[in-house]
Amino acid sequence: MLRWTLMASLMFAALPHPAQAVGDPAAGEKIFQRCRACHQIGEAAKNAVGPKLNGLIGRPAGSIEGYSYSAANKNSGILWDEVTFRDYIKAPQVKIPNTKMVFPGLKVEQEIDDIVAFLKQFDADGKKK
Repeated sequence: MLRWTLMASLMFAALPHPAQAVGDPAAGEKIFQRCRACHQIGEAAKNAVGPKLNGLIGRPAGSIEGYSYSAANKNSGILWDEVTFRDYIKAPQVKIPNTKMVFPGLKVEQEIDDIVAFLKQFDADGKKK
């Protein structure tokens, strides 16, 4: 019995968990091309149709100065950590009803891993870490 419990524990530990998922920043940069119509990232990034995404992971939703967020986004109480962003980017309108973001979402887990890896490279000033 102990052997089976140990085996099951080891098998569970080996399963990928969202926080452990590894993405490819270069592939994420290609996926980000879909986002560029509304968002910018990097040292020269500015707010556009959507807010700039520098330092996204770790910041509160609705907090980029100079961007006019929807009330839904500003009042969401969300702190953009990796798990929350992964959930959001799958279906933005579901995670934050009445957000201005009309993007239908990413459905492929590897694409989500890759876009997260890409976004995590940039600090609040748009510099790559």
